[in-house]
Amino acid sequence: MRDRVVDAAVRLTTETGWSKVTMARLADEVGVSRQTVYNEVGTKAGLAEAMILRELDRFLATVTLAFDEHPDDLVEAIRGSSRAVLEVAPSNPLLHAVVSATHGADTELLPLLTTHAGSLLSAAKAVIVERIAPYDVALPAEQVDATIDMVVRVVLSHVMQPSGPAERTADQVAWIVARVLG
Repeated sequence: MRDRVVDAAVRLTTETGWSKVTMARLADEVGVSRQTVYNEVGTKAGLAEAMILRELDRFLATVTLAFDEHPDDLVEAIRGSSRAVLEVAPSNPLLHAVVSATHGADTELLPLLTTHAGSLLSAAKAVIVERIAPYDVALPAEQVDATIDMVVRVVLSHVMQPSGPAERTADQVAWIVARVLG
């Protein structure tokens, strides 16, 4: 049920804008009571976070694949995962709706990707920490954490506002990581 509600919310957000998404409208779209929608996602802010985190899961699936393709080379795994995320981002309808503020309605959602991105950053970092564990990284844990934080934030920044082609940006991220890893 939660997936159906979130699917409907994403569709409505991309088609009509976040301001037009109400719990009553979602209930009608999904064919359930408004109380059921509240029971599944809580508040509208909880719904927004659920939408963003689900899209993040899709992005992180590309990260996992890139790491799987480079099991013996951490820098290449980071290059590949950064590139994959940056290549997928422009075609993501929800991300596009949020970043471009289409329909003049997404200013409420934008902070979930910028100033209030704590959940997003934590989830992304957790996946990277898990994926880096098998690699032999000769840095103290604190420096590994700082490196992961930097990579996640830089890639997210380029997702929000690309400064060049995905391949070039991924190469730059990999160059920085190679220098940090020594």
